[in-house]
Amino acid sequence: MALAAGGHALLVGVPGLAKTLMIRSIAEALSLEFRRIQFTPDLVPSDITGSEILEEDAASGARSFRFVRGPVFANIVLADEINRAPPRTQAALLEAMQEHRVTAAGESLRLPEPFFVLATQNPIEQEGTYPLPEAQLDRFLFDVRVGYPSADDEVSILRATTGAAPAALRPVLGAEEAVALQRAVRDVAASEPALRYAASLARATRP
Repeated sequence: MALAAGGHALLVGVPGLAKTLMIRSIAEALSLEFRRIQFTPDLVPSDITGSEILEEDAASGARSFRFVRGPVFANIVLADEINRAPPRTQAALLEAMQEHRVTAAGESLRLPEPFFVLATQNPIEQEGTYPLPEAQLDRFLFDVRVGYPSADDEVSILRATTGAAPAALRPVLGAEEAVALQRAVRDVAASEPALRYAASLARATRP
């Protein structure tokens, strides 16, 4: 739903709940380019957006800078354990998530469409983590709480995965179809009562 609406999603849950596997499966099923960014305390903004490298022409000896795109240049970006990086690094995603653009090397570079960020966060660990600032949280359309499966579901998972190779997923949607789906969602008519109700919900969240 977040992808169809052109938004992003934050998945909050303890390790071991297959959040990363689910995100990879979504990328495979949609036949979209997928990149994973493992957020750590020493991650810097250029590790996300990209950086310039100095190259020398072998024939002329002339030197020039070339921009190497970072992992944010993908259709689906997994920001794994996003709260482990300092706020300055977290902020590197802000422009990309809101504007679908990255400013680097003095240029504003367009990100591929569709562009969808799925971030994960461990709600238990506090040491070595940085709470997401309000500006960052505002970029996520959904805050999804991922809980433990039931006992019966865990048995079903064990039965389906133990001793069996992972099933190959068949792509059901491509980039062009995903963009067309987003356009179709934006074209859905909204009645006046629905608009007023949505506005009232937004106003109720403000201090």
